Amino acid sequence: MIHSYLDILDRSKTGRSVNKTDWDMDFIVLPVRQLVDTYHLTWDKQNAVPDDPDLIDRLFQAGLELAAASGIYCISTGKVISFSRDELLEGIRLMPQRLQMGEGDDARWLYARKIMDERPPIIWAGNPGAPTPEELFVPCVKSWMQEPIVDLATCGSITHVDGRTVETGSPMEIHAARWELRILRETLQGVGRPGMGLLAGQSAVTELGDLAISHPDYLRPTDAHLVALFNELIIDQINMARALNSVEYGMRNASLATVMVGGLGGDAPGAAVVQIASFILANIVCRTHYHLLHPIHIRHVATSTLSTMWVQSAVEQAFARNAPCIIVADIYPKSGALTRELLYEVAANAIVITVSGGHLEGVGSADGLFPNGTGLEARWMGEVGHAVARQNLSFEEANLIVGNLLPRYEHVFRAKGGNPGVSFDQAYDLTTLTPIPAWLDLYREVKTELRALGLSAL
Repeated sequence: MIHSYLDILDRSKTGRSVNKTDWDMDFIVLPVRQLVDTYHLTWDKQNAVPDDPDLIDRLFQAGLELAAASGIYCISTGKVISFSRDELLEGIRLMPQRLQMGEGDDARWLYARKIMDERPPIIWAGNPGAPTPEELFVPCVKSWMQEPIVDLATCGSITHVDGRTVETGSPMEIHAARWELRILRETLQGVGRPGMGLLAGQSAVTELGDLAISHPDYLRPTDAHLVALFNELIIDQINMARALNSVEYGMRNASLATVMVGGLGGDAPGAAVVQIASFILANIVCRTHYHLLHPIHIRHVATSTLSTMWVQSAVEQAFARNAPCIIVADIYPKSGALTRELLYEVAANAIVITVSGGHLEGVGSADGLFPNGTGLEARWMGEVGHAVARQNLSFEEANLIVGNLLPRYEHVFRAKGGNPGVSFDQAYDLTTLTPIPAWLDLYREVKTELRALGLSAL
């Protein structure tokens, strides 16, 4: 029985000793292969949205079985943190169904979405984690905070502050994390949305930065921060410290498990099993308020590949059917600003996520590697998500549209260097903080294309 987070810390010291290589093989690779066979888990490589409720339920049961059998590995201590099935089910029972983010007139309610939910998804805008130069940080975040369709905001991480490099675990991490939050709060004031909720502390790589911003002047109790799991089913004491700190302070914990599609769990069905287990375990070890769904392709990284979108859809459906909770799915395309492919990738990803029961976060353009994201694709993400809900798009219709979009952008996965596009200052007028005409023209052209493909409510 878990009485407090201290019980979990105890298990991280008293559990079974395992080295990392044995963990990967004996607790992930082999059991996932067995579960995929036992539960007859396959996937249709023609469609991004699985339309097989029995398969979805089997995926959930396989994920629950993996969570109970393997537990989670604390890499800092080399110990396995184990939980009973009853403890895992209790964690599922306690998952929030509604969650207020932000304050006052700008507050928004996250909620557990249903499959083909007619309620619009919450739009959480930003390029989470993307390294951002100091001089571009304010115009970047302002470009999406000012969009009326945006409900909540996030940001990239700061690479330099006051001309100094931000080094992980150094005093500069504290300075950068606080600088980030001050700028975010000031920018929200500037766009007239002071109470908007945030997922922030992106510059806080260790617990130093996280502790430095756990104050209402920085990260408010109605804002969120990340408590990450590593590949696969691994946590460290840094992230356990983040979770423990938030227990008393009260800010929202977002679990983040970037499961590798094509990695230790294998192809899409096995990766989905690992992702489901990750969420079930994160309920306890991350003290999760909502889950960030961010599987990535082992070779292409982007969330817009067919197999990665299938995992997002399958996992959202599995929880909507078996354990309703709040899932916010990341959109990380291969392409960057001022490319037509970026808009195709965002549209496909947003359709799959929305119809399957998730909220939308992004856009982490250009794999989140560069400051090549803008407010325009965040607007586009929101418009597509709202249109899917308003039109009450079916799985069949979603697969048809996405099937027509994939050939328009899949070539970027094979392109040397990807398709990074341009940096923010080349896609936006920094004086008016509006998209340059060429970027706006591409957006309008792709909107017309998507309507013709069947998203008539756009």
